Amino acid sequence: MRIFGLSILVTVLSLIAALVYGGPTALVLCAILGILEVSLSFDNAVINASILQRMSEFWQRIFLTVGVVIAVFGMRLVFPLAIVWITAGLSPTRAFDLAMNPPADGALTFPDGSASYEKLLTDAHPQIAAFGGAFLLLLFFNFILEEHEVTWLGWIERPLARLGKLDMLAVVLTLAGIVIAAEFIAHDDDRSTVLLAGILGVITYILVDGLGSLFHTEENSGEGGPSEVVKATGKAAFFLFLYLEVLDASFSFDGVIGAFAITSDPILIALGLGLIGAMFVRSITVYLVRKGTLSEYVYLEHGAFWAIGALAVILLITIGVHVNEVISGLVGVAFIGAAFITSIIRNRREEAESDDAEPELEKSPSLS
Repeated sequence: MRIFGLSILVTVLSLIAALVYGGPTALVLCAILGILEVSLSFDNAVINASILQRMSEFWQRIFLTVGVVIAVFGMRLVFPLAIVWITAGLSPTRAFDLAMNPPADGALTFPDGSASYEKLLTDAHPQIAAFGGAFLLLLFFNFILEEHEVTWLGWIERPLARLGKLDMLAVVLTLAGIVIAAEFIAHDDDRSTVLLAGILGVITYILVDGLGSLFHTEENSGEGGPSEVVKATGKAAFFLFLYLEVLDASFSFDGVIGAFAITSDPILIALGLGLIGAMFVRSITVYLVRKGTLSEYVYLEHGAFWAIGALAVILLITIGVHVNEVISGLVGVAFIGAAFITSIIRNRREEAESDDAEPELEKSPSLS
């Protein structure tokens, strides 16, 4: 309750606000959006926790406070509006007015033929999916092409780790994925924008991850007393914070776009995805960090990265083909669930082997 209590309270208040705002229908829609976001974000929470463990307690608090505010209001409320006013060339006030006053009967256009807020955002989906898919795909390849002491799907992870010794292979594979998506999945009119958005996703990942690695390396190279190198600790944590925010944004793309299959009301999206969903993701992240869950269940991180790879592929597919949001959520939950179960089996097997070894030690003759 200490970890999840605030999230439960926020959920209750959000549902009450939805009820007051739009009646029982809005209450149900808000609850569905919250469930959608949580189901899509298990892998997000696991990855957040794995990175958050590398940050100081101060920067952990920053991410869990300021970062959540950015996640709630930035990605779930401002981000969809920003896409509309940028891609459609509208002012922010006009975009918000469109969002709050949709056409009657759920139509995608107004009587004068102008596009609705939902249609404008949907039309921008190929660029959004290309950027987020490229970012997450490069994240997946960078993890899976590295050597790890513990492997989950060893029959494929070990050969991939050997291939990973080729420099820049992760970037090459990601760019190949973008080209394939643009050439064979995107519609003809979207090919150039998909390529551009995908390349920007790769550049963003390399820039943010590279800056974080740069300052992390400088921080570890310091010796002796205080120096400029040691003072770079704050910069290392800051770039890790930026990395987490961009990562959260990439994870949010499918949820934000998927929300429009349920409702285009920005207030309900902010309440369901933002307050309910983001707060529970925060609580799950805190739980994983505080309880040392990733150390206890060693395959969880691997499962999360495989879920990221699957989500990245799904995002690239949605550039030209609709994929039900339930599939995205179930794929992530399936990978995390499988990793969790196999971690439990591994732990029990090691405990049994340890118990079997103890009697053997007792029977062995003393050297004294």
